[in-house]
Amino acid sequence: MPAKAVIDKLPVIDEEERISVASQRQLIWWRFRKHKLAMAGAAIVLFFYFVALFGDFLSTSDPQASEGQRSLMPPQAVHLFQDGSFAPHVDAVVGQRDPITLQRSYAVDPTKRIPVRLFAHGYEYKFLGLFSTDIHLIGTEGTPAEQSLFLLGTDQQGRDIYSRLVLATRTSMLIGLTGVALSIVFGVVLGGISGYYGGVVDTVIQRVIEVLRSIPVIPLWMGLAAAMPKDWSVTQVYLALTVILSVIGWTELGRVVRGRMMQIRREDFVTAAELVGSRPRRVIFVHMVPLFASHIIAATTLALPGIIIFETSLSFLGLGMRPPAISWGVMLQQAQNVQAVALSPWMLVPVVPVIVVILAFNFLGDGLRDAADPYEL
Repeated sequence: MPAKAVIDKLPVIDEEERISVASQRQLIWWRFRKHKLAMAGAAIVLFFYFVALFGDFLSTSDPQASEGQRSLMPPQAVHLFQDGSFAPHVDAVVGQRDPITLQRSYAVDPTKRIPVRLFAHGYEYKFLGLFSTDIHLIGTEGTPAEQSLFLLGTDQQGRDIYSRLVLATRTSMLIGLTGVALSIVFGVVLGGISGYYGGVVDTVIQRVIEVLRSIPVIPLWMGLAAAMPKDWSVTQVYLALTVILSVIGWTELGRVVRGRMMQIRREDFVTAAELVGSRPRRVIFVHMVPLFASHIIAATTLALPGIIIFETSLSFLGLGMRPPAISWGVMLQQAQNVQAVALSPWMLVPVVPVIVVILAFNFLGDGLRDAADPYEL
C-alpha cells in the first residue's frame, strides 16, 4: 500500500483532543510559543548568557590593559572591503595634543590599514576555566589588538570599552542569576514552612519579612559600603553583594509561596500524604511546591531584572562593585559628569545592554506568567 494511502487512513486528532491529552508542560510550552515578545525576550536573554559564558573568547583586548596615549579614543569603523575585494580592516588612528588647550584629539590615517581577522591570537585566558588559550573571535594581524582595534572606543585610562563591556556582561548577569537562585531557596523554604505550619512559626517569619522590607535601601547600602573591608578581593565583594541582594530579595517570593501554601494545605491530596506517613518536608517540597512551580519560575524571571538593575545602580553610585571589578555599573561610573557625556558619549554604551536585558527579562517573565496557567483563555 502506498505511503500516502496509509497516512490518509490514520485517525485525525483535532485540536481539542490534542489539548485534552497533553501534559501540563506541553500546554505551557504551546501557550508560551504564541507569545512573540516572550520568544524574542528568551532569545535575547540566551544571547546575553552566551556572551557571559564566552566573554574572554569574544573580547578583543585585555580589559585591564591601559595606555594614556589613547585616552578617550572614539569608536573605530570596520571596513569590510578594500579595492573591490572582501578584506576587513580598520584604519590606523593617530593621536595628537593641542599645544594651547592640551586637549588630545585623534585623526584617522587611511594610508595605514590594519587587517581584521577571525580567530586571531591575543591575550591569554582560560577557556571556560579549563585550559589556557589565546584565540579570540576577532583580532588584528601584524599588531596587538590592544594597540589597534577599538570597536567602541576607549575610556579615560585608554582601556578598550568593547572588551570591558563583554566581560562586564558576565559579572552583571551572573550576579542576577546567583542572587535569584539564592532568593528562590530562601523564599520557597521559609515561605513554604510559614504557610504549612502557620501559628507561631508563621508569625515569626512574617515579622522577619516585614522588618527586612522596612529597611531603607540607600542608607543600608551606604552603611554596608562603609563597613565592607577595603582590602577585600573582587571575588569577596562579589560574593558579599550577591548574598546581601538575596537576603533582601526573597521576601516577596516568600509571601507568594506562603499564600499558595495556605490555599492548598487542606486539600485532600495533602491530607492523604500526611495520613500515609509523609514527613512535612516531603509534603511541602514533593506534593505542594510542584503545583505552582511554573508560577515560581515566572516570578523568578520577573525578579532577575530587578536584581541586575539594582546592582548596576549601586555600582554606579559607588556602593556596590568597585574597580578593578568590571560590571555595567562600574563602567558607568566614569560617565557621571556632564563633560564626559558631552565630549565622549560612547562612555554611555553600557546603558544599552542594561535597557535591552531588562526589557527582555520583562517580556520573558510576562510570557511565562501567562503560560503558567495554560487553561486560562
